[in-house]
Amino acid sequence: MRLGYFSMPLHPLGRTWAETLREDREAVILADSLGFHDAFIGEHLTDRHENITNSLLFLATLISDTQQIKLGTGTTNLSQQHPVLVAANSAMFDHLSGGRFILGISPGALTSDAEALGILGEDRNKMFAEAIDVITAIWESEAPYAIDLPDNRFTVTTASTMDADFGVGYLPKPLQQPRPEIVGTVVAPFSKGVIAMGRRDFHPLSANFLLPQWVATHWPNYVQGKQEAGQTADPADWRVARTVFVADDPATAEAYGRANEDSPYRFYYSQMFKKMRKLGRLELFKTRRDQPDDEVTLDGILDKLVITGTPESVTEQILALREEVGDFGELVYAGLDWVDPRLARRSMELMAQKVMPDVNAALG
Repeated sequence: MRLGYFSMPLHPLGRTWAETLREDREAVILADSLGFHDAFIGEHLTDRHENITNSLLFLATLISDTQQIKLGTGTTNLSQQHPVLVAANSAMFDHLSGGRFILGISPGALTSDAEALGILGEDRNKMFAEAIDVITAIWESEAPYAIDLPDNRFTVTTASTMDADFGVGYLPKPLQQPRPEIVGTVVAPFSKGVIAMGRRDFHPLSANFLLPQWVATHWPNYVQGKQEAGQTADPADWRVARTVFVADDPATAEAYGRANEDSPYRFYYSQMFKKMRKLGRLELFKTRRDQPDDEVTLDGILDKLVITGTPESVTEQILALREEVGDFGELVYAGLDWVDPRLARRSMELMAQKVMPDVNAALG
C-alpha cells in the first residue's frame, strides 16, 4: 500500500495568506523527503479558508524543491477553464516536473466560484465531461486537430492559421505518453461517475470525509466500468483518502486529533459539517441514508472519520479500514492546518516511517 498526501487545504481566518502558502509548501516538501508517493492540492477561487486559487500554479513552485514525489492537481476544476488551457498548461507542467505530474479533475463544486465566473446557471457536470473529452482528444491527436465532438461546446482547431514553416498552430504534448495519469475525486456514495472512470482508465480517489461504508460502494462501480471496457480492475489504481493523526502517546493523539477546541481536526470537520448541511449533503456523514439530520453531530463525525492514536493503534485502524472497504493501492493522508507544527510534522514522520511499514508487513 502506497502513502499519498492530499490537502484542500483549509486554514482558519486570521492567518496571513503568505504564511499559509508557506506552510502548505513545507508540508509537501516534508512529504517528499519522507517518501510519500504523491501529493494532491485542491483549489478554490472564492474561499477564504481554502485559499489556493490554482493548484497547478502552486505545485509549480514545488518542482525544484522536491525530488521524487508526484505532483497532482486535487483537483483542476474543469468547468472553470477552457480545456485548451488545461491541456497546454498541464503538458508544460509535465515537462517541467520531469514526468511527475498527475492530472486530478472535478467539475468544481463551490457555487461562489461559479457565480464569480458567470457560470452559476450552467450544467457544470456537463461542462466537466465535455472538457475532459477535449483535453484527451488534444493529447491524442495532431494539428490542426478538428475536434468537434457531438453536443460539446468546445470546438478546437487551428486549421485556418496553422503554419508548419513557422511552427504555429501546434498544441504541446505531455512528457508522459500516451498521457499523464488522470485521477477523479469521488465524493458521493454509490457514485456513477466511478463507472465512467473505469471505462476510460481514469483512477478514483475516494474522499476523506466519506464514511468507510460509503467508500466501499466505489470499488464495485469501478470494476463495472473496467469490465464494460473489456479490462480488469486493479486495486493498485484505487486511492482512499483518510484524515489521520499519529502521535507518540495516546493522550496527545486524542487531544490534538479530536478533543481539544483548537484541534485542527475538529476545526476541519466543523467546517465540513456546516458546508455539507448548507449544501444538503449530510448523507455523507450518515450511517444510513434515511438517518435524520439532527442525529448527525460533530463528535460523531470525528469519531467515525478521524483515525488517531499511537503508531500501533493507527496501524490497526488502517488494517480494519481495509477489511471494511476492500483492497486499495494507496492511503492518502489528509493534510490540515498546522496548529502545532511540531505535532503535525511528527504525525507525518510516524505515518511514513512506522505506520505504513507495519501496515505493509501485516499485508505481506
